[in-house]
Amino acid sequence: MEVRFGVLGPVTAWDGAGAPIDLRGPAHRAVLARLVVARGHVVPVGRLVDDLWEEPPAGAVGAVRTFVAALRRALEPRRAPRQPARLLVTEGPGYALRAPADAVDAWWFEARVGRAAQVAPQRALELLDEALGRWRGPAYADFADASWARAERHRLDQLRLHTVELRAATLLTVGRAAEVVPDLDALVAEHPWREESWRLLALALYRTGRQGDALAVLRRARELLRDQLGVDPGPALRRVETDILRQADQPAGAAAERIWAEAAATYDRAVAAGARGRLESTVGLLRSLAVAGAGGLTAAREQRYPAIAAAERLGDPELTARVIGGYDVPAIWTRSDDPAQAARIVDAAERALAALGPGSPDGARARLLATVAVESRGTRAARGPQAAREAERIARGLGDPALLAFALNGVFMQTFHRAGLAPERDAIGAELVALSTRHGLTTYQILGHLVRLQAGGALGDFAGADEHATAVDRLAARDERPLAGVFTRWYRAMRLAACGAAVPRARDAYREAAAHLDGAGMPGVERGLLPLALLCLDTWHGRPTDLDDDTDWGPYAPWARPLVLLARDRPADAAQALRRTPQPPRDLLFEALWVLTGEAAIRLDDRATVRRALAELAPAAGELAGAGSGMLTAGPVAHHLDRLTAALG
Repeated sequence: MEVRFGVLGPVTAWDGAGAPIDLRGPAHRAVLARLVVARGHVVPVGRLVDDLWEEPPAGAVGAVRTFVAALRRALEPRRAPRQPARLLVTEGPGYALRAPADAVDAWWFEARVGRAAQVAPQRALELLDEALGRWRGPAYADFADASWARAERHRLDQLRLHTVELRAATLLTVGRAAEVVPDLDALVAEHPWREESWRLLALALYRTGRQGDALAVLRRARELLRDQLGVDPGPALRRVETDILRQADQPAGAAAERIWAEAAATYDRAVAAGARGRLESTVGLLRSLAVAGAGGLTAAREQRYPAIAAAERLGDPELTARVIGGYDVPAIWTRSDDPAQAARIVDAAERALAALGPGSPDGARARLLATVAVESRGTRAARGPQAAREAERIARGLGDPALLAFALNGVFMQTFHRAGLAPERDAIGAELVALSTRHGLTTYQILGHLVRLQAGGALGDFAGADEHATAVDRLAARDERPLAGVFTRWYRAMRLAACGAAVPRARDAYREAAAHLDGAGMPGVERGLLPLALLCLDTWHGRPTDLDDDTDWGPYAPWARPLVLLARDRPADAAQALRRTPQPPRDLLFEALWVLTGEAAIRLDDRATVRRALAELAPAAGELAGAGSGMLTAGPVAHHLDRLTAALG
């Protein structure tokens, strides 16, 4: 059991499953906190006595030993009576905490911040966000008045403020100045003597086109420093003011904003309201919105079908085909964010195909077919694979690289008709990468690398998958594709689990990835993914799940429920739930869901379902179950095939 300690807030500890450990009273927590402050060094018993009491009572040394004994029982409840303690050890005249470097949140925080200074800006942002996310309140919050904690509290607080500034500077580096302003506004209000915070705030305002506000901020800083401290601003603060007054380093972002506003105003004047061209322009805007971030993706999804419906009302099949087929946004996840809308889009595409005349462009027909293939993902309809093959055939004949990339996306989405197809998907990804690199199709280049990342995970080729993850992060940072990072972050959590990390560490990695997914605008990915990842991990390692019916399993509830009921010792209900479990959808989680179904069947001695699971999983014998999603894994398929075979005797 891996114990973790928290001092970035109230002092606490968690067990290997993430549950809080009862540390007893304030004195017990004080002993633990004092040992954390010592960072592995021995603290003599006499020093502990002096730190715990201003006037030590009689028997104080015995009390400290009692506290330590109670802490040891809490931290290592399974330790045999005569076995030496592993975490809170006796050494020489006192005690020391022998915890791994990543077991104490403050130590982990410092390591993350240090590493952020050594990596590319996009990865640095991830590390800094993770580090700041560990803070639950002021460091050693329940020992604010303790003299032994004062220096460490101050040091950690200064490091946190420095980290906020470092994050702001990194955001400015990658051109995301608008995101910097709210945090720095709060920081200078609470800590008005930090000149670096004032400098970064002024620079962020300037780079978002708010020159007047930037100069006002600098005037406020100068007045505070002079009136309250009697000092002039330092050289860095003076330099940024001079640069702003001289219009030095005029940010490209501000220029781009002006150009956008002028072009939009000109378009409004030049193109009549209600003109058909506005619909096609709208689709181009929605396509850009969909890759711009969470808010853009949500807005694009909400407005996409209304644009199609408006085109259909005009009665022009070729216009409708262009409006439907123009939304060629790459798709990597095989569960739709809005299945009902996807079905409506497929119906509209089929109506447009039927309405196109014999002289209609082949490219328009191929885009409609590719749309049908992509939007039919995860279903068992025969039309999806058929449309994918036809779109690919037309695209290859026309020699249109953008159209071929779109068609290959449809082919990828329809390559899930059985288990064990990771090599085929890897070949699709390889062609997408090569095609998109030659023709500068960045969004499809990212898609190709993600497809290969998934396939590498399924095949256990983590060296190759790592290279594709790095390529995705590099391209996403360069071309501002923030949503791509959701998938690489989850991949790295899955990689930890697949490569033998301790279960608690893997669970933490999944939870951290899920925190970044929250609010990303991808409900088809987000809903139920974290509990499913944890359940797959538990199932692989033969652990009963600690998740229950109140967990939001999203679309995965039917496959989770039998195992949840078994963990609650309700075998009859579990057997009934297993009988109602449907066939897993043909998607990236096909093998993982069959593993869960097969495991429930083993435990319930449902031999018919065991045989079905065995037959469905057999073609993937050389793969890692679920790892083809790039998000989670239930371990080697071969392991589960052995269990299923053994269950049949």
